[in-house]
Amino acid sequence: VILVGGMTRMPRVQSAVAEFFGLEPCKGVHPDEVVALGAAIQGAALTDEKSDILLLDVTPHSLGIMIVGGYFHKLIEQNTTVPTSEQHVFTTVKDNQTSVKILVLQGESDRAEENELLGEFVLTGLRRAPRGEVEIEVMFHISADGIVSVKARDLETGLEQSITVTATSGLTEDEIKKMVDANKDYMVEVRSGQEFDKARHMAEKALEEIESLFPQVTDIIAGSDFGQDAVKKARAVVDRTRTSIAAKDLTTLTEATEALNRTLNMFRGVVSKTRG
Repeated sequence: VILVGGMTRMPRVQSAVAEFFGLEPCKGVHPDEVVALGAAIQGAALTDEKSDILLLDVTPHSLGIMIVGGYFHKLIEQNTTVPTSEQHVFTTVKDNQTSVKILVLQGESDRAEENELLGEFVLTGLRRAPRGEVEIEVMFHISADGIVSVKARDLETGLEQSITVTATSGLTEDEIKKMVDANKDYMVEVRSGQEFDKARHMAEKALEEIESLFPQVTDIIAGSDFGQDAVKKARAVVDRTRTSIAAKDLTTLTEATEALNRTLNMFRGVVSKTRG
């Protein structure tokens, strides 16, 4: 764990990092200079066609839509490598609902009004039916250039609408809250069972990569007491995640996946440092 940026000079930040990762962070680089060096490396890689450096850009914030109740449903998680695409199926929330409004948001709060509104659009022409019967597929796509496009499609008729996000709305939290309240009759909700399936899919992807890295990481760090402890904790996280999947417990699976992703990032860092 390397401290980058001037704020990492603060003792409170350093102690918080150590507490979060369970090990003391490396302070062997200049926190300001390393930012400039990273920018220089990226600039060189972007302009030099013969460069063998692979740069992976990630999303700085989670992206998703507002669902019934004023909640924020994430489709693309923060720090996801781009380009990327994610899709999810939602349903209507009222009987005879013939249109849905898709409010595109970015942020980390579970409440829609506490995040940033990127755009909105309406999908009309839905079949009149009891709530939950009409299914709408929402797809997010982020290009390699960071352009976000969102599409909503009625799975029954094929009707669709889309939007390309070019800038943030600039609305305040109160303005977004008023928008949430005004459009509550045109929202969508998560299709039953889909939330767990999505969480399981994300966890299984992380599990697969961790299992593939386990032999390398074990060989690299198991020679020390700290390394043995880290491997033991990683194995416990993997076992806890598999148990949550088997139990079909969304709450514990979500918590286990957070720990799983931290373990995966640690594994990637260990392996990349050795390769470097």
